[in-house]
Amino acid sequence: MPLAPTGELVTRAAAARSAVAAFNVITLEHIEAVVAGAESAGAPVVLQVSENAVKYRYGRLLPLARAAVAAAERAAVPVALHLDHVQSDELLRQASDAGFSSVMYDAARLSYAANLAATRAAADWAHAQGLWIEAELGQIGGKDGRPPLDAHAPGARTDPGRARDFVAGTGVDGLAVAIGSVHAMTTRTAALDHGLLGRLSAALTVPLVLHGSSGVPDDGLVAAVGGGIAKVNVGTALNIAMTMAIRTFLAAHPEAVDSRKYLSVGREAMAREVTRIIGVLSRPPA
Repeated sequence: MPLAPTGELVTRAAAARSAVAAFNVITLEHIEAVVAGAESAGAPVVLQVSENAVKYRYGRLLPLARAAVAAAERAAVPVALHLDHVQSDELLRQASDAGFSSVMYDAARLSYAANLAATRAAADWAHAQGLWIEAELGQIGGKDGRPPLDAHAPGARTDPGRARDFVAGTGVDGLAVAIGSVHAMTTRTAALDHGLLGRLSAALTVPLVLHGSSGVPDDGLVAAVGGGIAKVNVGTALNIAMTMAIRTFLAAHPEAVDSRKYLSVGREAMAREVTRIIGVLSRPPA
């Protein structure tokens, strides 16, 4: 089927007080696993390509993007394509021609005033191209190996009043909020601040996004969706599933050299994790 617009999937989820799962992809196996897992769950899904993934692919966006588009167009469920954590304006301006319907512009490293100005300019450009745009306020932490901020550090959590002003001043369509999750966590021990999420949900009219969701326990994800999160980003959980499956296979088959043998095992493990996470996000809150 044709590529689904990210904005439509997220807006529909927000209206239904549910969430769409968005998975970061690095290889063709990731793409195939996400589509297969979503088809097994019978649910729409977002394929996300991050700026870091583009850097890994020798700085070239189109090879992975074209593979994602081809997989999405052959999927039995709606699949959207999202360009994630973009800091480079040059990369941002490749989004629409590469098949993306949405971008996440990441200027959260900047001061509030600089973040607002840069994001405003990015939003103006994105909207002129017909793209849905997400931004981040507060610092979720954990990107590029950096440690998360202390929970009480200035800027470590998203302030509802400032978030309301930021959305109004930038015109973004969705906001990633810092409520206690951390990027790249390999343990599922993140404790979300659900009270803060409630205040953010009450203060804002745009859909809210949770980054760093791999480190959040299942019950925390369920509560986050019930509290107003409409898009849930997942990356590390897929890499863990793939790596563990490949390690187990190679330990049992040390003679193996055909990469298809172990990559297929990793792909299947990721697909199962995609189906599992989508199922978690569809659970009603307690």
